[in-house]
Amino acid sequence: MSDTPSATIPITLPKDLAAAMGRVNVQINGQWHHFPKATRMIEACRQVQVAVPHYCYHPKLTPSGNCRMCLVQIGMPPRPAPGQQPQRDALGYEPITWSPRAVIACANTVSENMGICTTSELVESCQAGVMEFLLINHPLDCPICDQAGECRLQENALGHGRGVSRFVDRKVKKPKNVTIGPRVRLDDERCILCSRCIRFMDEVAGEPVLGFTQRGTHTTLSVHPGRLLDSNYSLNTVDLCPVGALTASDFRFHMRVWFLKETPTIDVNCGTGTNITVWTRENTIHRITPRRNNDVNSDWMPDSHRLNFHYIDSSSRLTDPLAKAGNHHRQATWAEALQIIAPQLKAIAAPAIAIIASGRMTNEELFLTRLLAQQLGTPHLALVPRFAAPDALLIAADRNPNTTGAKLVLQSADPYAGLDAIRSAVRAGTIKALLVFGEDLISDAGFATADLTKLEFLLQTHLLANPTADAAHLVLPAAAFTEKRGSMVNLTGRLQRLNRATALPGQARDDWEILRDLTHVFTGAAAAPAQIDEVFAQLAATIPAFAGLSLATISPAGIPLLDTGHSIPLLDTERARTAAGRING
Repeated sequence: MSDTPSATIPITLPKDLAAAMGRVNVQINGQWHHFPKATRMIEACRQVQVAVPHYCYHPKLTPSGNCRMCLVQIGMPPRPAPGQQPQRDALGYEPITWSPRAVIACANTVSENMGICTTSELVESCQAGVMEFLLINHPLDCPICDQAGECRLQENALGHGRGVSRFVDRKVKKPKNVTIGPRVRLDDERCILCSRCIRFMDEVAGEPVLGFTQRGTHTTLSVHPGRLLDSNYSLNTVDLCPVGALTASDFRFHMRVWFLKETPTIDVNCGTGTNITVWTRENTIHRITPRRNNDVNSDWMPDSHRLNFHYIDSSSRLTDPLAKAGNHHRQATWAEALQIIAPQLKAIAAPAIAIIASGRMTNEELFLTRLLAQQLGTPHLALVPRFAAPDALLIAADRNPNTTGAKLVLQSADPYAGLDAIRSAVRAGTIKALLVFGEDLISDAGFATADLTKLEFLLQTHLLANPTADAAHLVLPAAAFTEKRGSMVNLTGRLQRLNRATALPGQARDDWEILRDLTHVFTGAAAAPAQIDEVFAQLAATIPAFAGLSLATISPAGIPLLDTGHSIPLLDTERARTAAGRING
């Protein structure tokens, strides 16, 4: 045996683990947890699935402490007497002495050895008192309120309120059904003064047009004199409103939310690819709202994108194949339409055929378009560009949602480059057949009606009746973005998935099925993909950037596919505010 004394092995207590990670120990409802320094109490509770009721707090906005609903009881270790060491339990934690008063969890941060209690008698009494004051002048019109079914005041009144009202005086009457902007209505009698809408317009939208006027129980939400709530982000205030004070004119009293089906998908109005939820009932879209994704759109979306869905079930919707007979179109079956195509294209030399596709097409559709061009042997394939001024928030200059995907799938640095050459060749008569997928050439691509009359064969797939369809020899009804599955890559290089929210009308077909059938009738090949997942599998096996992926495994938040160097201004600003500690982000 060695005479060397054994080394003492240091024992690391659970309490000391937090400091090693640069965190602090916090006890929440009797359980110890580790959190980064300066974490707000309400966020610490949320991270461990402890609910703290609140109204005014929002992680993307600066805390205001207006509503006082998030009151919690806190405690700290007692200060030891001079010359004494603090008491600690077997795990190294000091005992908690609880404060006799509650504090708001939204504006206060955690510290070492702090205790937080959300279920004590003090907390429950405070919450009941806050709810009672909030309901003193609030109208009890839940059955007719447009917020019913998603009202936080109603939910918290049931969970944390007294159950009865002791208020016997007349309620204060405030303005009702006031148009404060072209898309937003105000029922101020329901406002609980949370100030979320005010802070959003000031801090995120950059248009501080809302504020409070009057004092006490007569305080009223108002638009600044001579101004309107007409920002292109105004409807985000409706999403933020925890009660029925702010409502969207487009959705107000149209449908109860508990009847609606929610489908997570993405917006296709620009290259940002905002994450959205489509709310539907009986195959009708009733509203679209933003879905949180901190890598794409945070919690917000522009009104112009949100409201751009009514065309989907408009009277201009194409629902049947149309074949030209003389100067007019006749309704045709799909079998008849497909029989027209092959003879027309086989009678024209490959160099005289061109394809114009769309930057609004999914990766799967673009992949099938590329295969069709290869089968036809045409070198002419281009997309229609859409560019406009960005808004320095979420709207990108590129109004096509899948330009990045088109570059990858078509293996082209500029998939729009060949459009001018195709247009010139059509005018010169060297291109005699044109296949147009999802685009109106006359309205969006610089073609004139006279240009299209020179063609021997013009085929178009589209959603709506349009000038190009009037000139086309064959028109095929296609799917809207809410009627299809598929994938797109936004301008930052994130792969995202479209999900089907509504069914196709009439004889309309999904675009990928149309492209598959066009290839089939031209080549006569028997094998064809039966599901769009099979198309993505072929894509993933062909394009290196998609290798190892499948359509079904694309998460609701998307997958970073590549770094394009593009940044989203609103997210840049939000990250700077988070780093500065102004918001939680």
